[in-house]
Amino acid sequence: MSISHEPNSWRKSSRSSATQTCVEVGRTTEGAAVRDSKDRTAGYFTTTHQQWQTFLQALKADHFG
Repeated sequence: MSISHEPNSWRKSSRSSATQTCVEVGRTTEGAAVRDSKDRTAGYFTTTHQQWQTFLQALKADHFG
């Protein structure tokens, strides 16, 4: 799925202050965008709102641990 609007309001986790390996999340019209904080010029990938919510729920439920 292609989202035509550029992401804005990029944020990096407050838990990443001690490390250089982190991602940033930006808002899009239809969901979220994710990019590497070390290489912002490399681009980003996008998700729909529903995909992003499902991903966050899986993180909170520790499905990746």
